[in-house]
Amino acid sequence: MPQKHIKAIDALEEAQKIAFAPFIFQTTISLNQLGVLDYIFEKNSVGGANIKEIANDLSISEYGLGVLLEMAESSNIVYVNDESKYELTKVGYFLAYNETARVNMNFTNDVCFKGLYHLKDSIKTGKPSGLKELGNWNTIYEGLSQLPEEVRKSWFDFDHHYSDGAFDEALQVIFRSNPKQIFDIGGNTGKCAILCCEHSKDVQVKIYDLPGQLNVALDNAKKNNLDHRISGQEIDWLSENPKIKKGADTIWMSQFLDCFSEDEIVKILSTCAEGMSESSELLIMETYTDRQRFDNAKFILEATSLYFTVLANGNSKMYRADVMIKLVEKAGLYIKEDISIGEYHTIFVCKKKDN
Repeated sequence: MPQKHIKAIDALEEAQKIAFAPFIFQTTISLNQLGVLDYIFEKNSVGGANIKEIANDLSISEYGLGVLLEMAESSNIVYVNDESKYELTKVGYFLAYNETARVNMNFTNDVCFKGLYHLKDSIKTGKPSGLKELGNWNTIYEGLSQLPEEVRKSWFDFDHHYSDGAFDEALQVIFRSNPKQIFDIGGNTGKCAILCCEHSKDVQVKIYDLPGQLNVALDNAKKNNLDHRISGQEIDWLSENPKIKKGADTIWMSQFLDCFSEDEIVKILSTCAEGMSESSELLIMETYTDRQRFDNAKFILEATSLYFTVLANGNSKMYRADVMIKLVEKAGLYIKEDISIGEYHTIFVCKKKDN
């Protein structure tokens, strides 16, 4: 229904849900962590469970459980049947058992929740003002390897959830030209580099990343007995004059450029273009807000943009495809192919323009 036709009472209800959204969110987190949603779901098949049963079996006070379940009922997470027993709604089921919802909730709670309080300051300054809730760094990428274990796990679970499912298809694109030398820009934990080496026994991969992540990636390569084929070089793309070596058949970037502002993206791509030969390919895999089939995927990406604003670096976002195309062209490259990958991703196969 077009928003201009929504009834005033319905609009007011939505407004109140937004006003108390943090209460609903933390209620859900608490119910999950206390095991309440699991317990109620297990009892769905026998008509649910009353509050006394839940409180006794999970060793939670009836008072504490009561305030949580009242909020959950008003938020359509649980409902009370005719026998005054609680059952899980479809919304509650997805909050408890959908992998995407689980990853998103943990990322929001562990990584973003406290930092989001500083969003207004980030909008004003262009700096990640909320990052101080996690550590004293200029960007979150400098501190990824130093984050507390639970926070780091939630960050990487979120990052990998939106890329891992695309790697099988992406590998088919990467190896169409049978590259022998790949530069993995922003290699993170080294997962893609390892997959490339497992896919082809002939390929060598060089990872370019910040020191903390690079050490993690190279350690993972060693654990997989691939340290003779996976090497690395430290690089800070925000430094004055970053450089990469020449000689790559393929330069690979997966969910990397969204970590930078538009001007920084042009700088990165221009640097890569300088090291490319006529036969080299630069492959950019990203999730674009204007290329999502479902509204909820677009919503997730736009929420992720706020993470970049307040915590990651203060000036990047999840981009539209047409914006990235213009930045690629501005950097002296052109898009040879535009390939849809999986549910969320697009790969731009880029070549260097003729001088």
